[in-house]
Amino acid sequence: MTNNKSLIAGVASAIAFAALGGFSLAKCTSNSGNAVATLQTAESPKPQADNVDLTDAAIRQANIATEVVKAGGLAAEIVSQAVVSPSPSGEAIVTARAAGAVTRVFKRLGDPVRAGEALAIVESRDAAQFAADRSTASAKLALARRALAREQFLFKERVSSRVELEQAQAEAVVAAAEARRAQASTGAANVTRDGRGVVVASSISGRVTSEAVSLGAYVQPETELFRVADPNKIQIEAAIAPADAQRITPGDRAIIELPDGRTLDAKVRSVTPTLNRETRSATAVLDVPPGVQPGLAVRVRLMPANATGSNAIVVPEDAVQSLEGRDVVFVKTAKGFRAATVRLGQRSAGRVEVLTGLSDGHIIAARNSFLLKAELAKGAGEEE
Repeated sequence: MTNNKSLIAGVASAIAFAALGGFSLAKCTSNSGNAVATLQTAESPKPQADNVDLTDAAIRQANIATEVVKAGGLAAEIVSQAVVSPSPSGEAIVTARAAGAVTRVFKRLGDPVRAGEALAIVESRDAAQFAADRSTASAKLALARRALAREQFLFKERVSSRVELEQAQAEAVVAAAEARRAQASTGAANVTRDGRGVVVASSISGRVTSEAVSLGAYVQPETELFRVADPNKIQIEAAIAPADAQRITPGDRAIIELPDGRTLDAKVRSVTPTLNRETRSATAVLDVPPGVQPGLAVRVRLMPANATGSNAIVVPEDAVQSLEGRDVVFVKTAKGFRAATVRLGQRSAGRVEVLTGLSDGHIIAARNSFLLKAELAKGAGEEE
C-alpha cells in the first residue's frame, strides 16, 4: 500500500513538471515570435509619403501641365501681355477690282480657301470695257503684224522703201504694247471668260475669317469683301516697357502661356526701334509654331540672353503647394512626381523664386499641382 502511494506521488510530480516545462516552452516560443515580428517590422521599408505614382496617360487626363525650370531669377524674365496675329504674308484682304453687283457667292465664313480660288462673282460694266479693250488691242496687233510682214516682203523685192518698213515695224511695236496693257488690265481685274464680270479670288490659302458681301449688293472697287487668314503663318506681338526693350535681342527665347494652361516655346524675331504713340511701349515680334488661333490674348515670358540674374529658379505660383507646414514643388520622376521641399523668395506677376530645393533642368508640375497634393493626402488617409 505504501509503495502504491509512492508511485502515485511520483507520477503526479512528473505530470506537474511536464506541464510546467510545456508552459515555459510555449512562453519562450511566443516571446521569440514577437521578437522576430518586431525585427521584420523594423527592417521592412516604409512607403515614401512624398511620392505620387502616375502614368503619363493619367497625367494627361488630369490636365497636369509640366515645365522645365531654369536658373536666373525674376530679373531674367520679362512678363508681358501679347496678342496672336497673322504674319504679313498670312492674311489677305480680298476686294472687287471693279464696281458692280454681286451675282454669285461661293464661300462663307470659316470655309477653307485655296490660293486663286474664286470667292464671289461681281457683274460689272467696267469688266466688259476691259474685255472690249483686250479684244480691240488683240485685233490691232494682228493687223499690225500682217502689215509688217507685207512691208518686209515688199522691201525685200525692192518695191517699198526702208522708211515704209520702219514705219510698219514701229506700228507693230505700239500695237504689241497696247495688247500687253489691255491683257494686264484684264488680268488684274480678274475678268471672267465671258467678259461680263470680275472674279473675286483669294491670293493665299487659308480660311475665310471675315465676310461682308451679299447677293445683289452693289460694291465699289477696292471695297473689302472677304478676309482670308492662313493659320500656319502667325506671329505674336508683345508690348514691352522701353527699359526692357533694350535688353531684348532677336533670337532670345520666350515662353507663350495660353489661356488653357498650355505653354509653347517661341523666339524673338524683332523688336521695334520706336514706341507706340498710344501705349508708349515697344513691340517684340515672336515667331511661334502653327496651331494658335489669331486674335487670342496670351501672356509671354521673355528670357533675354544677356540677362544678369541670380541662381534662383522661377516657377509659377500655382506650382507651389503647402504640405504639412512646408512649401513643396512636385518634380517629375520616372514613376510620377515627388514633392520637393523648397524655400521661396520674391514674387512678381504670378511667378515666384525658389531659392533652394530645385535644380536647373528639373521638370515640375506647373499647373493643377493641387491634384497631386490631394493624391498624397488621400494616400496618407488610407494608410491610417
